[in-house]
Amino acid sequence: MQGPTSQRSLKAAATRLDVQAIRADFPILKALVHGKPLVYLDNAATTQKPSAVIETLVNYYQKMNANVHRGIHALAEAATAAYEGAREKVAAFIGAPTTRGVVFTRGATEAINLVRYAWGRANVRAGDEIVITIMEHHSNLVPWQQLAQETGATLRYAEIDDNGFLPLDKFERLLSERTKLVAVTHASNVLGTITPACAIADMAHAVGAKFLLDGAQSVPHLPINVAELGCDFLAFSGHKMVGPTGIGILWADEQILDSMPPFQAGGEMIRKVTIEGTDWNDLPYKFEAGTPNIAGAIGLGAAVDYLQKVGMPAIREHEVGLLDHALNAIRETGAVVYGPQRVADRSGVVAFNYGDIHPHDIAQVLDAEGIAIRAGHHCCMPLMKRLGVAATARASVYLYNTIEEIDALCAALPKAARLFSR
Repeated sequence: MQGPTSQRSLKAAATRLDVQAIRADFPILKALVHGKPLVYLDNAATTQKPSAVIETLVNYYQKMNANVHRGIHALAEAATAAYEGAREKVAAFIGAPTTRGVVFTRGATEAINLVRYAWGRANVRAGDEIVITIMEHHSNLVPWQQLAQETGATLRYAEIDDNGFLPLDKFERLLSERTKLVAVTHASNVLGTITPACAIADMAHAVGAKFLLDGAQSVPHLPINVAELGCDFLAFSGHKMVGPTGIGILWADEQILDSMPPFQAGGEMIRKVTIEGTDWNDLPYKFEAGTPNIAGAIGLGAAVDYLQKVGMPAIREHEVGLLDHALNAIRETGAVVYGPQRVADRSGVVAFNYGDIHPHDIAQVLDAEGIAIRAGHHCCMPLMKRLGVAATARASVYLYNTIEEIDALCAALPKAARLFSR
Protein backbone atom coordinates (compact mmCIF):
# COMPACT_ATOMS: atom_id res chain seq x y z
CA MET A 1 0.00 0.00 0.00
CA GLN A 2 1.08 3.57 -0.50
CA GLY A 3 2.34 5.72 2.29
CA PRO A 4 1.02 9.16 3.27
CA THR A 5 0.29 11.47 0.37
CA SER A 6 2.80 14.30 -0.06
CA GLN A 7 1.84 17.95 -0.08
CA ARG A 8 2.75 18.02 -3.79
CA SER A 9 0.30 15.21 -4.63
CA LEU A 10 -2.31 16.85 -2.40
CA LYS A 11 -2.01 20.06 -4.39
CA ALA A 12 -2.30 18.09 -7.62
CA ALA A 13 -5.44 16.38 -6.36
CA ALA A 14 -6.91 19.66 -5.21
CA THR A 15 -6.20 21.22 -8.60
CA ARG A 16 -7.77 18.26 -10.37
CA LEU A 17 -10.85 18.57 -8.20
CA ASP A 18 -10.97 22.39 -8.22
CA VAL A 19 -12.27 22.35 -4.65
CA GLN A 20 -13.35 25.97 -4.67
CA ALA A 21 -15.55 25.33 -7.71
CA ILE A 22 -16.96 22.26 -5.98
CA ARG A 23 -17.70 24.28 -2.84
CA ALA A 24 -19.63 26.77 -4.95
CA ASP A 25 -21.97 23.92 -5.91
CA PHE A 26 -23.06 23.43 -2.27
CA PRO A 27 -25.25 26.33 -1.10
CA ILE A 28 -25.11 25.45 2.60
CA LEU A 29 -21.34 25.92 2.68
CA LYS A 30 -21.95 29.66 2.40
CA ALA A 31 -23.87 29.63 5.68
CA LEU A 32 -22.80 31.33 8.89
CA VAL A 33 -23.02 29.42 12.19
CA HIS A 34 -22.94 31.60 15.31
CA GLY A 35 -21.76 34.37 13.03
CA LYS A 36 -18.81 32.39 11.68
CA PRO A 37 -18.30 30.57 8.38
CA LEU A 38 -19.52 26.99 8.49
CA VAL A 39 -16.79 24.36 8.65
CA TYR A 40 -18.63 21.10 8.00
CA LEU A 41 -16.66 18.06 9.17
CA ASP A 42 -19.52 15.67 9.96
CA ASN A 43 -19.70 13.93 6.59
CA ALA A 44 -19.71 10.41 8.01
CA ALA A 45 -23.11 11.25 9.54
CA THR A 46 -24.52 12.89 6.43
CA THR A 47 -23.17 14.92 3.53
CA GLN A 48 -24.29 18.24 2.15
CA LYS A 49 -26.19 18.45 -1.14
CA PRO A 50 -25.12 20.20 -4.35
CA SER A 51 -27.47 22.50 -6.20
CA ALA A 52 -27.83 19.85 -8.92
CA VAL A 53 -29.42 17.42 -6.46
CA ILE A 54 -31.61 20.07 -4.84
CA GLU A 55 -32.81 21.29 -8.24
CA THR A 56 -33.55 17.72 -9.33
CA LEU A 57 -35.82 17.24 -6.32
CA VAL A 58 -37.61 20.53 -7.02
CA ASN A 59 -37.94 19.68 -10.70
CA TYR A 60 -39.56 16.33 -9.91
CA TYR A 61 -42.21 17.89 -7.67
CA GLN A 62 -42.81 20.82 -9.99
CA LYS A 63 -42.86 19.02 -13.34
CA MET A 64 -43.43 15.26 -13.02
CA ASN A 65 -44.93 14.47 -9.63
CA ALA A 66 -46.79 11.19 -10.15
CA ASN A 67 -46.62 7.60 -9.03
CA VAL A 68 -44.38 5.28 -10.99
CA HIS A 69 -44.95 2.14 -13.06
CA ARG A 70 -48.75 1.97 -12.92
CA GLY A 71 -49.84 5.15 -14.66
CA ILE A 72 -50.15 5.59 -18.44
CA HIS A 73 -50.44 9.38 -18.44
CA ALA A 74 -47.55 11.70 -19.34
CA LEU A 75 -46.52 12.63 -15.79
CA ALA A 76 -46.43 9.00 -14.66
CA GLU A 77 -44.38 8.01 -17.68
CA ALA A 78 -41.90 10.83 -17.05
CA ALA A 79 -41.59 9.94 -13.36
CA THR A 80 -41.12 6.25 -14.18
CA ALA A 81 -38.43 7.01 -16.74
CA ALA A 82 -36.54 9.20 -14.24
CA TYR A 83 -36.94 6.65 -11.43
CA GLU A 84 -35.69 3.73 -13.52
CA GLY A 85 -33.00 5.94 -15.01
CA ALA A 86 -31.70 6.49 -11.48
CA ARG A 87 -31.54 2.73 -10.98
CA GLU A 88 -29.44 2.42 -14.12
CA LYS A 89 -27.07 5.13 -12.86
CA VAL A 90 -26.64 3.38 -9.52
CA ALA A 91 -25.96 0.04 -11.21
CA ALA A 92 -23.24 1.61 -13.36
CA PHE A 93 -21.78 3.44 -10.35
CA ILE A 94 -21.17 0.20 -8.42
CA GLY A 95 -20.32 -1.97 -11.41
CA ALA A 96 -23.49 -4.07 -11.23
CA PRO A 97 -24.01 -6.17 -14.37
CA THR A 98 -27.75 -5.35 -14.58
CA THR A 99 -30.37 -3.31 -12.72
CA ARG A 100 -32.20 -6.44 -11.54
CA GLY A 101 -30.05 -6.64 -8.41
CA VAL A 102 -30.47 -2.95 -7.48
CA VAL A 103 -33.24 -2.58 -4.89
CA PHE A 104 -34.26 0.86 -3.63
CA THR A 105 -34.62 1.02 0.16
CA ARG A 106 -34.88 3.78 2.76
CA GLY A 107 -31.16 3.50 3.49
CA ALA A 108 -28.38 1.09 4.43
CA THR A 109 -30.18 0.16 7.65
CA GLU A 110 -33.29 -0.99 5.81
CA ALA A 111 -31.16 -2.75 3.21
CA ILE A 112 -29.42 -4.80 5.92
CA ASN A 113 -32.73 -5.54 7.62
CA LEU A 114 -34.16 -6.67 4.29
CA VAL A 115 -31.43 -9.31 4.16
CA ARG A 116 -32.02 -10.20 7.79
CA TYR A 117 -35.75 -10.84 7.27
CA ALA A 118 -35.95 -12.11 3.70
CA TRP A 119 -32.72 -14.10 3.46
CA GLY A 120 -31.89 -14.70 7.11
CA ARG A 121 -35.20 -16.18 8.22
CA ALA A 122 -35.24 -18.51 5.24
CA ASN A 123 -31.66 -19.73 5.57
CA VAL A 124 -30.39 -19.48 9.15
CA ARG A 125 -31.27 -22.20 11.64
CA ALA A 126 -30.35 -23.29 15.16
CA GLY A 127 -26.70 -24.29 15.32
CA ASP A 128 -25.70 -22.05 12.42
CA GLU A 129 -23.28 -19.17 12.90
CA ILE A 130 -23.16 -15.54 11.78
CA VAL A 131 -19.77 -13.79 11.83
CA ILE A 132 -19.37 -10.02 12.14
CA THR A 133 -16.68 -7.75 13.64
CA ILE A 134 -16.48 -5.85 16.89
CA MET A 135 -16.30 -2.55 14.97
CA GLU A 136 -19.67 -2.82 13.24
CA HIS A 137 -22.17 0.03 13.30
CA HIS A 138 -25.25 -1.01 15.26
CA SER A 139 -27.13 -1.24 11.95
CA ASN A 140 -24.89 -4.16 10.97
CA LEU A 141 -24.87 -5.68 14.46
CA VAL A 142 -28.30 -5.47 16.09
CA PRO A 143 -30.15 -7.13 13.14
CA TRP A 144 -27.85 -10.16 13.41
CA GLN A 145 -28.20 -10.26 17.19
CA GLN A 146 -31.94 -10.42 16.72
CA LEU A 147 -31.76 -13.02 13.97
CA ALA A 148 -29.53 -15.19 16.15
CA GLN A 149 -31.93 -14.88 19.07
CA GLU A 150 -34.92 -15.72 16.87
CA THR A 151 -33.35 -18.73 15.18
CA GLY A 152 -31.03 -20.17 17.82
CA ALA A 153 -27.98 -19.38 15.71
CA THR A 154 -24.72 -18.14 17.24
CA LEU A 155 -23.34 -14.66 16.56
CA ARG A 156 -19.55 -14.57 16.56
CA TYR A 157 -17.47 -11.39 16.75
CA ALA A 158 -14.11 -10.96 15.05
CA GLU A 159 -11.71 -8.84 17.10
CA ILE A 160 -9.45 -6.05 15.87
CA ASP A 161 -5.87 -5.31 16.82
CA ASP A 162 -4.69 -2.17 18.60
CA ASN A 163 -4.26 -0.33 15.28
CA GLY A 164 -7.84 -0.99 14.22
CA PHE A 165 -7.04 -3.74 11.74
CA LEU A 166 -8.86 -7.03 11.31
CA PRO A 167 -6.27 -9.84 11.63
CA LEU A 168 -7.25 -12.12 8.78
CA ASP A 169 -5.68 -15.26 10.23
CA LYS A 170 -7.82 -14.96 13.35
CA PHE A 171 -10.84 -13.98 11.29
CA GLU A 172 -10.52 -17.06 9.11
CA ARG A 173 -10.39 -19.30 12.18
CA LEU A 174 -13.86 -18.06 13.16
CA LEU A 175 -15.33 -19.49 9.97
CA SER A 176 -16.50 -23.06 9.56
CA GLU A 177 -19.09 -25.16 7.78
CA ARG A 178 -21.58 -23.80 10.34
CA THR A 179 -21.06 -20.23 9.11
CA LYS A 180 -24.05 -19.09 7.06
CA LEU A 181 -23.38 -15.37 6.82
CA VAL A 182 -20.41 -13.04 7.14
CA ALA A 183 -21.43 -9.38 7.54
CA VAL A 184 -18.64 -6.81 7.69
CA THR A 185 -18.25 -3.06 7.28
CA HIS A 186 -16.19 -2.00 4.29
CA ALA A 187 -14.99 1.11 6.12
CA SER A 188 -15.42 1.75 9.84
CA ASN A 189 -17.39 4.86 10.72
CA VAL A 190 -15.15 5.32 13.79
CA LEU A 191 -11.68 4.01 12.99
CA GLY A 192 -11.78 4.62 9.26
CA THR A 193 -10.35 1.13 8.77
CA ILE A 194 -10.83 -0.13 5.23
CA THR A 195 -11.40 -3.86 5.49
CA PRO A 196 -9.98 -6.33 2.93
CA ALA A 197 -13.35 -7.14 1.39
CA CYS A 198 -12.04 -9.36 -1.41
CA ALA A 199 -10.12 -11.58 0.99
CA ILE A 200 -13.09 -11.82 3.34
CA ALA A 201 -15.36 -12.71 0.42
CA ASP A 202 -13.05 -15.56 -0.53
CA MET A 203 -12.97 -16.84 3.05
CA ALA A 204 -16.76 -16.71 3.37
CA HIS A 205 -17.38 -18.46 0.09
CA ALA A 206 -14.79 -21.13 0.88
CA VAL A 207 -17.02 -22.36 3.73
CA GLY A 208 -20.25 -21.90 1.78
CA ALA A 209 -21.33 -18.70 3.54
CA LYS A 210 -22.86 -15.57 2.02
CA PHE A 211 -21.04 -12.24 2.40
CA LEU A 212 -22.78 -8.95 3.18
CA LEU A 213 -20.72 -5.77 2.90
CA ASP A 214 -21.86 -2.62 4.68
CA GLY A 215 -20.82 0.05 2.20
CA ALA A 216 -22.33 3.08 3.95
CA GLN A 217 -18.88 4.58 4.55
CA SER A 218 -17.13 3.24 1.44
CA VAL A 219 -19.42 3.69 -1.55
CA PRO A 220 -19.41 7.52 -1.19
CA HIS A 221 -15.60 7.64 -0.98
CA LEU A 222 -13.99 4.79 -2.93
CA PRO A 223 -14.32 3.48 -6.47
CA ILE A 224 -16.59 0.44 -6.06
CA ASN A 225 -17.15 -2.58 -8.27
CA VAL A 226 -19.33 -5.32 -6.80
CA ALA A 227 -17.97 -7.97 -9.12
CA GLU A 228 -14.42 -7.27 -8.00
CA LEU A 229 -15.39 -7.10 -4.32
CA GLY A 230 -17.02 -10.53 -4.45
CA CYS A 231 -19.82 -9.67 -2.03
CA ASP A 232 -23.25 -11.26 -2.25
CA PHE A 233 -24.98 -8.23 -0.70
CA LEU A 234 -23.95 -4.56 -0.63
CA ALA A 235 -25.85 -1.96 1.42
CA PHE A 236 -25.40 1.82 1.26
CA SER A 237 -27.23 5.12 1.76
CA GLY A 238 -27.87 8.07 -0.54
CA HIS A 239 -27.52 10.81 2.06
CA LYS A 240 -23.86 9.95 2.71
CA MET A 241 -23.00 10.49 -0.98
CA VAL A 242 -24.48 13.98 -1.57
CA GLY A 243 -27.93 12.50 -2.20
CA PRO A 244 -31.24 12.91 -0.35
CA THR A 245 -32.15 11.31 2.94
CA GLY A 246 -34.61 8.42 3.02
CA ILE A 247 -33.14 6.58 0.04
CA GLY A 248 -30.63 3.75 -0.08
CA ILE A 249 -29.64 0.66 -2.00
CA LEU A 250 -29.42 -3.04 -1.48
CA TRP A 251 -27.48 -4.63 -4.29
CA ALA A 252 -27.51 -8.41 -4.30
CA ASP A 253 -26.67 -11.32 -6.54
CA GLU A 254 -29.74 -11.91 -8.71
CA GLN A 255 -29.89 -15.65 -8.05
CA ILE A 256 -29.92 -15.01 -4.31
CA LEU A 257 -32.63 -12.36 -4.66
CA ASP A 258 -34.70 -14.72 -6.78
CA SER A 259 -34.57 -17.33 -4.05
CA MET A 260 -35.61 -14.92 -1.26
CA PRO A 261 -39.19 -14.33 -0.17
CA PRO A 262 -40.42 -10.70 -0.20
CA PHE A 263 -39.52 -8.36 2.63
CA GLN A 264 -42.85 -6.51 2.60
CA ALA A 265 -46.17 -7.30 0.97
CA GLY A 266 -48.53 -4.95 -0.84
CA GLY A 267 -48.79 -3.17 -4.14
CA GLU A 268 -46.14 -3.21 -6.88
CA MET A 269 -44.30 -6.28 -5.54
CA ILE A 270 -46.98 -8.56 -7.00
CA ARG A 271 -47.61 -9.96 -10.45
CA LYS A 272 -50.99 -11.59 -9.85
CA VAL A 273 -53.29 -11.75 -6.82
CA THR A 274 -56.23 -14.09 -6.41
CA ILE A 275 -58.17 -15.12 -3.37
CA GLU A 276 -56.16 -18.35 -3.40
CA GLY A 277 -52.71 -16.74 -3.43
CA THR A 278 -50.22 -14.33 -4.95
CA ASP A 279 -47.43 -14.46 -7.53
CA TRP A 280 -44.47 -12.14 -6.94
CA ASN A 281 -43.24 -9.54 -9.37
CA ASP A 282 -39.92 -9.71 -11.20
CA LEU A 283 -36.69 -8.40 -9.68
CA PRO A 284 -36.08 -5.88 -8.29
CA TYR A 285 -39.76 -4.89 -7.85
CA LYS A 286 -40.44 -7.96 -5.74
CA PHE A 287 -38.71 -6.08 -2.89
CA GLU A 288 -40.20 -2.62 -3.48
CA ALA A 289 -43.70 -2.81 -1.99
CA GLY A 290 -45.93 0.26 -2.15
CA THR A 291 -45.14 3.73 -3.37
CA PRO A 292 -41.36 4.19 -3.20
CA ASN A 293 -39.40 7.32 -2.39
CA ILE A 294 -39.57 8.44 -5.99
CA ALA A 295 -38.07 11.87 -5.47
CA GLY A 296 -35.31 10.40 -3.31
CA ALA A 297 -34.38 7.83 -5.95
CA ILE A 298 -34.29 10.45 -8.70
CA GLY A 299 -32.25 12.71 -6.41
CA LEU A 300 -29.83 9.84 -5.78
CA GLY A 301 -29.43 9.49 -9.52
CA ALA A 302 -28.45 13.17 -9.67
CA ALA A 303 -25.97 12.60 -6.83
CA VAL A 304 -24.40 9.73 -8.76
CA ASP A 305 -24.12 11.99 -11.82
CA TYR A 306 -22.37 14.61 -9.70
CA LEU A 307 -19.86 12.19 -8.18
CA GLN A 308 -19.20 10.56 -11.55
CA LYS A 309 -18.48 13.96 -13.07
CA VAL A 310 -15.99 14.81 -10.33
CA GLY A 311 -14.49 11.32 -10.46
CA MET A 312 -14.27 8.83 -7.62
CA PRO A 313 -10.48 8.28 -7.94
CA ALA A 314 -9.93 12.05 -7.67
CA ILE A 315 -12.26 12.24 -4.65
CA ARG A 316 -10.34 9.45 -2.96
CA GLU A 317 -6.98 11.10 -3.63
CA HIS A 318 -8.23 14.42 -2.32
CA GLU A 319 -9.48 12.79 0.86
CA VAL A 320 -6.18 10.95 1.36
CA GLY A 321 -4.40 14.29 1.21
CA LEU A 322 -6.79 15.81 3.73
CA LEU A 323 -6.38 12.79 6.00
CA ASP A 324 -2.60 13.01 5.83
CA HIS A 325 -2.80 16.59 7.05
CA ALA A 326 -5.54 15.92 9.58
CA LEU A 327 -3.85 12.96 11.27
CA ASN A 328 -0.63 14.91 11.73
CA ALA A 329 -2.29 18.17 12.76
CA ILE A 330 -4.70 16.60 15.25
CA ARG A 331 -1.94 14.50 16.82
CA GLU A 332 0.20 17.62 17.18
CA THR A 333 -2.46 19.13 19.44
CA GLY A 334 -1.85 16.26 21.87
CA ALA A 335 -5.04 14.42 20.96
CA VAL A 336 -5.21 10.62 20.89
CA VAL A 337 -6.25 9.43 17.43
CA TYR A 338 -7.83 6.00 16.93
CA GLY A 339 -7.48 3.66 13.99
CA PRO A 340 -4.81 2.86 11.40
CA GLN A 341 -1.78 5.12 11.37
CA ARG A 342 -1.39 5.23 7.59
CA VAL A 343 -3.83 7.21 5.48
CA ALA A 344 -3.81 4.56 2.76
CA ASP A 345 -5.47 2.15 5.19
CA ARG A 346 -8.41 4.32 6.16
CA SER A 347 -11.37 6.27 4.86
CA GLY A 348 -12.03 9.95 5.55
CA VAL A 349 -12.75 9.61 9.28
CA VAL A 350 -10.63 10.75 12.23
CA ALA A 351 -11.89 9.79 15.70
CA PHE A 352 -9.98 11.29 18.60
CA ASN A 353 -10.03 12.25 22.26
CA TYR A 354 -8.43 15.44 23.54
CA GLY A 355 -7.08 15.17 27.06
CA ASP A 356 -9.73 14.53 29.68
CA ILE A 357 -12.34 16.67 27.92
CA HIS A 358 -15.58 14.87 27.13
CA PRO A 359 -16.18 14.67 23.36
CA HIS A 360 -19.56 16.40 23.79
CA ASP A 361 -17.79 19.39 25.33
CA ILE A 362 -15.28 19.43 22.48
CA ALA A 363 -18.12 19.41 19.95
CA GLN A 364 -19.90 22.23 21.77
CA VAL A 365 -16.81 24.42 21.78
CA LEU A 366 -16.18 23.72 18.11
CA ASP A 367 -19.80 24.48 17.26
CA ALA A 368 -19.38 27.93 18.80
CA GLU A 369 -16.58 28.43 16.26
CA GLY A 370 -18.83 27.33 13.38
CA ILE A 371 -17.20 23.89 13.17
CA ALA A 372 -19.47 20.85 12.91
CA ILE A 373 -18.14 17.48 14.07
CA ARG A 374 -19.74 14.42 15.68
CA ALA A 375 -19.30 13.32 19.29
CA GLY A 376 -20.50 10.20 21.07
CA HIS A 377 -20.32 6.45 20.58
CA HIS A 378 -21.23 6.75 16.88
CA CYS A 379 -23.62 3.77 17.12
CA CYS A 380 -20.63 1.55 17.90
CA MET A 381 -20.89 0.77 21.62
CA PRO A 382 -19.04 -2.58 21.48
CA LEU A 383 -16.19 -0.85 19.64
CA MET A 384 -16.05 1.91 22.26
CA LYS A 385 -15.70 -0.78 24.93
CA ARG A 386 -12.87 -2.38 22.93
CA LEU A 387 -11.12 1.00 22.74
CA GLY A 388 -11.62 1.55 26.46
CA VAL A 389 -13.51 4.82 26.06
CA ALA A 390 -17.09 5.96 26.48
CA ALA A 391 -17.07 8.16 23.38
CA THR A 392 -14.88 9.97 20.88
CA ALA A 393 -14.94 13.17 18.89
CA ARG A 394 -15.04 12.50 15.14
CA ALA A 395 -14.11 14.70 12.21
CA SER A 396 -14.90 13.35 8.75
CA VAL A 397 -13.99 14.87 5.39
CA TYR A 398 -15.41 14.84 1.88
CA LEU A 399 -14.75 16.27 -1.55
CA TYR A 400 -15.59 19.87 -0.57
CA ASN A 401 -13.38 20.09 2.52
CA THR A 402 -10.06 21.94 2.69
CA ILE A 403 -6.83 21.90 4.69
CA GLU A 404 -7.79 25.32 6.08
CA GLU A 405 -10.91 23.80 7.63
CA ILE A 406 -8.86 21.13 9.37
CA ASP A 407 -6.51 23.82 10.65
CA ALA A 408 -9.52 25.73 12.00
CA LEU A 409 -10.56 22.65 13.99
CA CYS A 410 -7.08 22.21 15.43
CA ALA A 411 -6.81 25.90 16.29
CA ALA A 412 -10.07 25.71 18.25
CA LEU A 413 -9.12 22.71 20.39
CA PRO A 414 -6.99 24.72 22.86
CA LYS A 415 -10.08 26.77 23.66
CA ALA A 416 -11.78 23.57 24.79
CA ALA A 417 -8.75 22.85 26.97
CA ARG A 418 -8.98 26.24 28.63
CA LEU A 419 -12.67 25.80 29.34
CA PHE A 420 -12.94 22.15 30.34
CA SER A 421 -9.60 20.59 31.30
CA ARG A 422 -9.51 19.31 34.84
